[in-house]
Amino acid sequence: MSLAVDRVADMEQTLKVARHWGAPAAAVIFFTLWCVGEAGRMGPWGLDYWPGTWMLVLTTLAIGVAAWKPYVSLGLTAILLLGQLTYLIAPPWANYWAIYIGAFIALAFILWTGSPRQRSIAGGSNVVFAAIMTFLMLSWRYGQGVGWFHKIGYGDRLTLQTNGWQLLSLLFLIAAGCAAVGIALALYEDRGKLFQSKVLVQASLKETEVELVVEQERTRIARDLHDVLAHSLAVIAAQADGTRYLSQDQPKAVLDALENIAVSARHALVDAQRVIEGVRDDGLVAPQPRLTDVGPLVERMRQGSLKVQQSETGTPVDLGAGQQLAVFRIVQECLTNALKHGGRGTPVRLHFDWSGPGLTMHVASELPASVSIGGTDDGGAWRVGRGIPGMRERAHLAGGWLSSGPDGEQFRVTVFIPYGSRPAALLPEGGAEEGGVPSVEGLEQEPALALEAASPSSGTERESVGRG
Repeated sequence: MSLAVDRVADMEQTLKVARHWGAPAAAVIFFTLWCVGEAGRMGPWGLDYWPGTWMLVLTTLAIGVAAWKPYVSLGLTAILLLGQLTYLIAPPWANYWAIYIGAFIALAFILWTGSPRQRSIAGGSNVVFAAIMTFLMLSWRYGQGVGWFHKIGYGDRLTLQTNGWQLLSLLFLIAAGCAAVGIALALYEDRGKLFQSKVLVQASLKETEVELVVEQERTRIARDLHDVLAHSLAVIAAQADGTRYLSQDQPKAVLDALENIAVSARHALVDAQRVIEGVRDDGLVAPQPRLTDVGPLVERMRQGSLKVQQSETGTPVDLGAGQQLAVFRIVQECLTNALKHGGRGTPVRLHFDWSGPGLTMHVASELPASVSIGGTDDGGAWRVGRGIPGMRERAHLAGGWLSSGPDGEQFRVTVFIPYGSRPAALLPEGGAEEGGVPSVEGLEQEPALALEAASPSSGTERESVGRG
């Protein structure tokens, strides 16, 4: 298949060159052959005194411009015949009347390269041209029976009745042969284009089939993974709830931990379903976390013994769905890192500042007392995990920036997300309401502010020492 495509492409390139240079080349060959054939009859003065000079020149020009200017080519042939009818141009002699065939060669190029309208006009015009040529060649007033049709001495009527249909049929036969060549080239060129289109469609269909198979396999794997996670997380939640109900006499810290395990497992099950499935069978996008989900997230982390202090300044403004998702995921990652690295009881301060040209979010968590800056409690060095790069990428996709790193005895994360100028309902103290932030219709496009200059200069250096 590839070899056939290459051959068709090479042939198409050859035809393209022939379309561009074929008519001029044919004109040069036509002119040269006639000059060679009539060299003995032109005398010592050449084309200057040869009677067929203008006939040859106009026909050659008609061939040369046939592919570029079809109407000009037909006009040149018409000028030649009208000039001979009015005696401005010498009629053909018996030895060079075949120069008329050049008009049919021009017809072949028009039928090859022209539009359907140009082809129709050229075909009709050449029928008229052939009739005029027949009259010029047979009439006693012009050619006087050039060629093998000798003059009959009883006027043009008898001559045309006797020999006209024979000569006209001969000219039509020559014209039909030239036209057939032009139409054949046009059909061959169209066939090559259709073959290429067919190959491209087949290749595209094959790629689509491969993509479909891959997508089906991904869907199968995603469903299997979802089933495994659903079973495991459901078991964790059920075991935690059962243990909590059977251990009512246990300390409150133990009961809170069990409740937090159950709640986290249920929420993880929902998040896993959102991430793995993404789009439901009916084509609707699964709901993604929004800014209103930050409050419940903070409350759950407080139940896990994180001492989260949330504050807010300024007037909240509606953010786009993607920006709200970015804020939620960044807060989630920051609280998770604080619990993972600091342990239970780690103080975390979360502040939302709506007073600038965008939302500025500060998250600060205390570092463990046994960990010095630049190292860990086991003597190792801080390692950059996937959390910080992931948060930074989410901030960049939301149109903002993120910086992070140790600051004294705290680990700080600063995020800036630009927004528009439309105010939204205030978030309650300690989290968002369950009702959600009112949606603003028409707010489809999120403002993209060039705020790189506002990013801290030490952001890159601070992110080099981070937590994942």
